[in-house]
Amino acid sequence: RCPAMRPAGPSWPKLRIMRSLWALLAVLLASWRLWAIQDIPECTWQVVLNKFERVGKNGMSDRFFDQEPLETLDSVFTPLVDAPTDQGEKYLSFPYYLKINYSCNGESSEAQVRKGHLTGLKPVVLVTFQSPVNFHHWKIEQLQIQMEAAPFRNKEQCIADEICVMSWYTPMPIKNGSVVMRVDVSSNGLGPFIPNKRFQVNINGFLQRQQDNTLHFTVGNEIFSLIPRYFMNVSSRPLWHTVDQAPVLILGGIPDEKSVLLTDTSFTDSFLVELNIDSCWVGSFYCPQASFTATIYDAIATESTLFIRQNQLVYYFTGTYLTLHESNRGSGSWVRVLANECIKRLCPVHFHSNGSEYVMALTTGKREGYVHFGTITDGHVSFKLLPKQRSVCEGIQVSDNLVILYTIPEFIPDARGLQFLMILGTESYTNFPMVPKGMFYNPYNNLLFIWGNFLLQSYNKENFIYLADFPKEQSIKYLVNSFHGDTAIVTETEEIWYLLEGSYRMYKLFPSKGWEVYISLQVMQQSSLYTSSETMVTLFYEDRKLYQLVYLMNEKQGRLVKRLVPVEQLLMYEQLGNHYLLKRQGNHLTLSFTSFCPFTVMRLRDLPNPQIYTRQERYQARPPRVLEPSGFHDENSLAVYQGLVYYLLYLHSKYHKPYADPVHDPTWRWWKNKKLDQDYYFYLASNLRSASNVYIEMASYEKIYDLKAEHELPERIFLDKGNSYAFSVFLTVREHSFEFQPELLTTLELRSKVDLGVVLADPGCIEVVVKQKVLINRNSVLFWVTLNDKRSCFDQGISGHHLMKTSMLVKVVGAVGHCFQNTHRGPRMQGNLMVPVFIGCPPGKRLAFDITYTLEYNRLQNKHYFDCVHIDPEMPCFLFRDIFYPFFLIQDLVTGESGSFQGSYVLTVVGGGPTIDTIKEYSEEEIYRFNSPLDKTNSLIWTTKNTTTTKDSAFNIMTHQSLGIEWLCLENSPCHDTIPHTIFAPEFFFKVLVSNRGVDKSTYCDYQLIFLLHIHGLPLSAKRALFILMVSSSVFIGLVTLYITFCLLLPLMVKACSALRWKINNIITSESYYTYTASSRVLSGTSGTRSRGSSSVTDRAHPWS
Repeated sequence: RCPAMRPAGPSWPKLRIMRSLWALLAVLLASWRLWAIQDIPECTWQVVLNKFERVGKNGMSDRFFDQEPLETLDSVFTPLVDAPTDQGEKYLSFPYYLKINYSCNGESSEAQVRKGHLTGLKPVVLVTFQSPVNFHHWKIEQLQIQMEAAPFRNKEQCIADEICVMSWYTPMPIKNGSVVMRVDVSSNGLGPFIPNKRFQVNINGFLQRQQDNTLHFTVGNEIFSLIPRYFMNVSSRPLWHTVDQAPVLILGGIPDEKSVLLTDTSFTDSFLVELNIDSCWVGSFYCPQASFTATIYDAIATESTLFIRQNQLVYYFTGTYLTLHESNRGSGSWVRVLANECIKRLCPVHFHSNGSEYVMALTTGKREGYVHFGTITDGHVSFKLLPKQRSVCEGIQVSDNLVILYTIPEFIPDARGLQFLMILGTESYTNFPMVPKGMFYNPYNNLLFIWGNFLLQSYNKENFIYLADFPKEQSIKYLVNSFHGDTAIVTETEEIWYLLEGSYRMYKLFPSKGWEVYISLQVMQQSSLYTSSETMVTLFYEDRKLYQLVYLMNEKQGRLVKRLVPVEQLLMYEQLGNHYLLKRQGNHLTLSFTSFCPFTVMRLRDLPNPQIYTRQERYQARPPRVLEPSGFHDENSLAVYQGLVYYLLYLHSKYHKPYADPVHDPTWRWWKNKKLDQDYYFYLASNLRSASNVYIEMASYEKIYDLKAEHELPERIFLDKGNSYAFSVFLTVREHSFEFQPELLTTLELRSKVDLGVVLADPGCIEVVVKQKVLINRNSVLFWVTLNDKRSCFDQGISGHHLMKTSMLVKVVGAVGHCFQNTHRGPRMQGNLMVPVFIGCPPGKRLAFDITYTLEYNRLQNKHYFDCVHIDPEMPCFLFRDIFYPFFLIQDLVTGESGSFQGSYVLTVVGGGPTIDTIKEYSEEEIYRFNSPLDKTNSLIWTTKNTTTTKDSAFNIMTHQSLGIEWLCLENSPCHDTIPHTIFAPEFFFKVLVSNRGVDKSTYCDYQLIFLLHIHGLPLSAKRALFILMVSSSVFIGLVTLYITFCLLLPLMVKACSALRWKINNIITSESYYTYTASSRVLSGTSGTRSRGSSSVTDRAHPWS
């Protein structure tokens, strides 16, 4: 082989050149499968946030700060009279839009977008909301919404008639309880080929709007100059945060500056911020400090709170997240904690638990050996000192309440050429001392790492394996994990090592021959992500991929760049560079490569539909159709799109009610009264007569229940009690020869050449069955893999709460580090598949009161049904004297399945009142008295003929086949002697709790349903009934007596009244007569006098007459 042919003297440089050429040739030959797509341009999606007023403007982007919906869109939806929208509903708007473009190498983005639009390209946006930490406050769910982007012509003036500049827009939805969102952009399959791309779009709660409408950081002042001394030749540091929960990441380590890097896009862009802290330094006898520095050494990010350590001081800052806390709980300034303690290190807790997040502060000085355990719940921070009585150091000496799991050897073992060595105590050791520096634990596979100038790993915390590939001359600085089977290691000299969990082989990624080949190719392609002067700032995993944050210096200009570490390519280059063969054919040499991969093809088959296992709920929303011939949307149609998406998610949030709808779908109530008119709406749109030139298609807003598998294992698997997950692995065996000569192998040879192994993190909780079938005619082997829950490691829990973490690792023997699949995104590692598994009650399952079937069955059994006088369609009434037969549904919000609950349950009345406003919660003692068949206080509310009870006989156990409930309301019960407020019979509202905890062994789910039951026609108590009878009788007798008396006295009274009337009339008539006679006489005398006077006057006035 070539190493044996090494010449001496001056010929050595030529050999180095030849090796470089061979390496490049190996790279070219390894990528022969990509030749067919080499002419496809490399295109990538571009996504920014825009507020409504910035839509259609170039070069504009906004930060994700506003969290409350905007004002109602009444002005937009009111004109939509001939549309399926409900005019009585309030349609709100999210504050942001997603602006989507794409660009390809060598061409302008504007021209590319125009070309894509004219060829039918429409971006498809999938927004994934991360579940919240505090499941006591928010419901745990895996929610996605898929939207189609709407084309929008930019507002800039365009002289030409053609499209000048355009973009696509979708609403950017917000969900209560979620501050971390993943945005996946893909193509609809038309137009140019653009690979899918994921963006981190997170809410930044550490911003504040100023009076000039600009945004500033609340934690400090932004620095706009990245001075080289901040990063160049500065040691890298770990990036610590709660996995998948922190919207804003923080990274310290800026030398001699109280500054940090902040990002809300996972370092796609970042900001250098100088913190507003007091920078105190307190040195004392109990807390010795050699020197003072302004450097922020430790920085940890959680869901809403940032932690930092400067010298021995610890600070935290809580952001303003209205979607999490429903109130303004921001700190306003950095808060100093553990003021009287001497802290030497802050340590993260990578996963949240019990609705809270955690950090650890390690002490030094007078409290050496103690740990301050910090708990963060809804932004509130508290610390607890552990251990309670004595320090760890003292506890080890006393051996009180502390168990020593493992004693680290004093010296590094002598592996004697082996890749790994089991530490049993009988092995020989070198003279190199073991210097431990840290530990790392993976809760999914129970893998514990102890590291320093060595690396130990253990799956049970008792038996440890020494990985000998790591050189004892190096020292590990920090370790990062993908929690999907990958581990990367950074040493003090900035070397990068890689370990695939489940194996014992470690690979050096940087510096390495593979890295040199990769860099050479990047320089040839003139990549802007690599320069000769660069410094790694940190190393981290994101979506199973390894990334570097690197500071690049180019022509005295520095910038921070996030770039992918191509682990598969580096391993492939390393393999090809070490295993090749020169073979003479005629007058020339040919280059051949040896592949150590045991198979040529690996495919996953028979994958079930993923949603039932991933518990991923998905909605679909497409933009309303516009009637403009060009198909471009305007601001009005985009606002309609916003309102429809908002209302779709509003229906989702309001669907979790105790009474089940007749149709198990959140969108059913939206369109139930409009479905009959959908042909009419389509007719209007077809004739261009839709209101506001917008056509809303009801089928475009729906929930998706039938997603198909994508030829790969799901991101995670949830298993309920006794559930299983099955799939198959198809492997084609490789013929180990340098010349490809197909030949059929025997069954025994096939079985010996390829084998499949499955590693379970908790074999006591889950089991796997693997069946093998040899396909001789295809030189292939088919493995059927079935993962089963063993019904033994979980009791019962609420949906999505307190799930047990474990994992399954499927590996092809001999494939680690040797098998790669070429794709359009580059090589992908094969033969090693790790899937996290969650055991318990999966998210998205609930118990609901089946009011539809309950009414039907009660009417059938009781031969009648009487509703209340005032009918409430949302809460029908049940008659007190009828036997009550309740039925319940198990509804799967993910798959859309809804079936009768067949398990056992306990029904208890936990509250009640004569009206909804007067419902009272009962105490535990009252609940026992009102519901237990053992009660002797005459307080039962209900009873049943079922004889099955709980173990302590305290409560009755019901099933769907129970004999029904008979209402009692005994003397000391709260519903006894209810006072009627109207002429109708009394009513009562019972608050009923239904739970299967402890009585149903068919599931891990602790279904708890609380609903109101409206009962009318309650009987009155004997005393009150007698009292009402006496009062009613008295009133009745009194009325009858009065009537009889009235009837008897009526003729006499009429006669007396007539006589009295006659007398009165006579008196009035007589009086009138005398009055009239007297008046006539007076009037007569007065008339005679006036006549004589008048004659006299007349004679005087007319003497000639």
